[in-house]
Amino acid sequence: MYAIIETGGKQIKVTEGQVVYIEKLDVEAGADVTFEKVLFVGGSDVKVGSPLVEGATVTGTVEKQGRAKKITVFKYKAKKNQHRKLGHRQPYTKVVIGKINA
Repeated sequence: MYAIIETGGKQIKVTEGQVVYIEKLDVEAGADVTFEKVLFVGGSDVKVGSPLVEGATVTGTVEKQGRAKKITVFKYKAKKNQHRKLGHRQPYTKVVIGKINA
C-alpha cells in the first residue's frame, strides 16, 4: 500500500516503513506527526481524492531535524564588475512513515 501526501508545498509518494526527508516541521525528534493532506491511496483498492481523500491520514515518527549540505549561490552581472557569493543550507525533517490509514 502506498499514498501520495502533500507537505511543504510538495507531493511525496510514501509507503509504510519508508524514510523521507521533507521540508522542516516544528516538531521535536521522537514525536509523532500526522499528515492530513492525502491526495491518493493505492494498493489493492485505489482511492483518488478530489482534491483530498476523505478520512485518510498518514502517520509517522520524526527521527531528526537537520540541514542539508551547503550549496553555493553565485550571482554576477557581466561586464559590470559586480558579483555576490552566498551559501545556503536548507533545513529538513527526517520522518519514518508508520501507518497509512485509508
